[in-house]
Amino acid sequence: MRNPSPIADVVMHPVRLRIIQQVGTQEVTTASLRSALPDVAQATLYRHIAALVDADVLTVVEERRVRGAVERTFALGERMAHVDHDELLEMGSRELQQAFLTFLAHLGESFDRASAAEDPRFRDFLGFGETTLHVTTADLAVIQAGLGELLAPYLTAEREVDGRRAVTLATALIPTDGAAPRD
Repeated sequence: MRNPSPIADVVMHPVRLRIIQQVGTQEVTTASLRSALPDVAQATLYRHIAALVDADVLTVVEERRVRGAVERTFALGERMAHVDHDELLEMGSRELQQAFLTFLAHLGESFDRASAAEDPRFRDFLGFGETTLHVTTADLAVIQAGLGELLAPYLTAEREVDGRRAVTLATALIPTDGAAPRD
């Protein structure tokens, strides 16, 4: 059995995924995280933030004194908030299944929160679907590089500028035939 990926252990936790989602492409303070996640106990929130900082998923970009306490501001760190291909290969079957189910649960929770807000523009920014692609691993690398280039201008933290709104783009690549082709 393979050892579980350390970054997957850190990232694939429901509370940590929610923290990562709150940070996104912006910088956030511990106070703003407490406000955004009121159902998470303060001590629990701080423990999960510390785990994300220790794993370089979050980084401290500023510290300042506020009424005798240190207020920290965070941004996504070097590791970012994803599990890369090499780390997926290191996971055992159970860890891989749990990571994927956690991803789906987090995506469902994000959808539930967004749809519960009853924002009249919600459906203007909503879309989901499934498409079958016929690719090699080299094709996937080209697609991923192209998507990165295509999405780069839209990764800014500006909100509600010129009708822009933050949306989550989630991707999942799942082989449909179960057999790996030989390269």
